[in-house]
Amino acid sequence: MRRFVTQLPLAAALLLGACYDHNASTGLGGGGVQLQAPASLSSISLNGAVELQWSDNAFTNDPNDFAYYHVYSTSYNLDQGVCGASWVTEGTTASYQFLVGALTNGVPECFEVTAVSLDGIESDPSPLRNDTPRPDGLNVILFTTDTLGGAKSGFTFSSGANLGLVGDSAGGTNDFTVTHGATGTYLIPQRSGVTMTLYGSAPIDALTSIDVAPDSGYVATGIQALPGWGYVFQIDNGGQFYQYGALRVSAVGPNYVIFDWSYQTDPGNPELIRVAAKN
Repeated sequence: MRRFVTQLPLAAALLLGACYDHNASTGLGGGGVQLQAPASLSSISLNGAVELQWSDNAFTNDPNDFAYYHVYSTSYNLDQGVCGASWVTEGTTASYQFLVGALTNGVPECFEVTAVSLDGIESDPSPLRNDTPRPDGLNVILFTTDTLGGAKSGFTFSSGANLGLVGDSAGGTNDFTVTHGATGTYLIPQRSGVTMTLYGSAPIDALTSIDVAPDSGYVATGIQALPGWGYVFQIDNGGQFYQYGALRVSAVGPNYVIFDWSYQTDPGNPELIRVAAKN
């Protein structure tokens, strides 16, 4: 078990961030123990936040010398695929995961993590990881088009400054509608330029399981809504790049569907991996 789970005071964290040289491998000073760098770094895109997880090898290989992990961030250039040069401290933790909050949706960020020993020596950095927070919503209910006169059977991921809009199917401007047929309830792209695909070949645990939008397989026809399954929408909003929305269906009734949704506001960014511009 860990000796402590805490964060350094802000002043100490900022001091460490100021001293760390990302081009060096000698840590924060001479002498003492330098721990292994975290072997891996992964992330989950959230609404205004990114959750980071990394390999705990620095602790497990040398628990007696381990003090804490140090989390850094910088900007990320999605078009060039490179991280910025101005790194700042997000925080420190004795755990192998960290929630980076107060981020702007649609703005790519780059992260890395180091391990610091009891001697105050910092390891080499982990592999880099980029991620982009995006808006989401939970427990949205849509009724089938033959219920309530279709008044609440359409859904639009984004319209201007508005996100996650439930609408009337008669308007014809929704990203998709919910329709009940002889073989079940279906999600059907409605307006021109919207296509969809299943995410994977099995149910998913949560909306956050949809991390990267597929780069192919999108259709304009309906796909049956099934509890626990994920769906990704490729949306043409008239710009150079597609945008992506995702949902996970949590329940399906005879005349309704309940789902969680997310939408990547950064065009061409399916972090919800970078994809090519539209043909």
